[in-house]
Amino acid sequence: MLGLPDGHVTGVPGLSRAAQLKALGNGVVPQQAAAGLRLLLDRLDASLAA
Repeated sequence: MLGLPDGHVTGVPGLSRAAQLKALGNGVVPQQAAAGLRLLLDRLDASLAA
C-alpha cells in the first residue's frame, strides 16, 4: 500500500529498522484513504443501482 518501489527505504545501507520506520512515517496514510474512498464509492454506486 505504500506505493513505493522495492528497496526505497530498506535498500539504504546502514539504516536500522527503527530508522526505516521513522523515515516512512505516515507515508501510507494517503494510499489507505484512497483505497477506503474507492470502497465507499463502490458501495454507494451499488446501492444507487439497486
